Amino acid sequence: MGERDTYAPGTFCWADLGTTDADAAKAFYTRVFGWEAVDSPVGDDGDDGDDGTYTTFKLEGHDVAALYEMGEEERSHLMPHWSSYVSVEDVDLLAPRVRELGGEVLAEPFDVMQAGRMAAMRDPTGATLNLWQPREQLGARRVNDPGCMCWNELASPDPARARDFFTELLGWTIEPEESGYAVIKQAGAINGGMRPLQDGEPTHWLIYFTVAALDETVTAIREAGGSVIAGPLTTPVGRVAAVGDPQGAAFALYEGQVDP
Repeated sequence: MGERDTYAPGTFCWADLGTTDADAAKAFYTRVFGWEAVDSPVGDDGDDGDDGTYTTFKLEGHDVAALYEMGEEERSHLMPHWSSYVSVEDVDLLAPRVRELGGEVLAEPFDVMQAGRMAAMRDPTGATLNLWQPREQLGARRVNDPGCMCWNELASPDPARARDFFTELLGWTIEPEESGYAVIKQAGAINGGMRPLQDGEPTHWLIYFTVAALDETVTAIREAGGSVIAGPLTTPVGRVAAVGDPQGAAFALYEGQVDP
């Protein structure tokens, strides 16, 4: 199994969902992926949702993802969305570096209780990403297996600019392919992907979850009130589909060979 007890700095480590209906989203994802939803209080100030609850999704006891209900301020300018997190050694040192390289710090470094410390940023091409300095919570305890995060992909209007930015900020090696797709590596390990925007797409990071049977999962998504945005498609590395949950948050599915 793809169990993890550490993440090298610069590695994608976590994903969470900001939604407008936490109960409906929990029902959808537990049905589609077989996750268990475990609620935890996070305070009563409303910053992390109207009810101050952060819900961790677990698969066979392992943390794999999470959700929170968006507050009114966040709802005013954002649709429901999945967010990607990258593990870092010192978020306070990286935040000013984001600005120096032409990015924007959307949320200054702050403590998330004893779990860790984080900052939210936007790269120079417009995609948002969270930087996570772990303490008690390192991130997903299981990846790549069915029902777990397996890939993070940037769709950017200027991949060359994004490549330069993240190479300097996080030390990524980004290797363009003839197709225009680029593979992100960290310390020699495959860490994600990057591609040009397609017509009508917003700049964004897309999170992929592994599934054992893509067609069956797509059917389950439709039956649970979700939608299919693109696919299923066959690629050189496996079969994929872009989908949406009932509240409109987009994510992707992957059926194929994964790293352990």
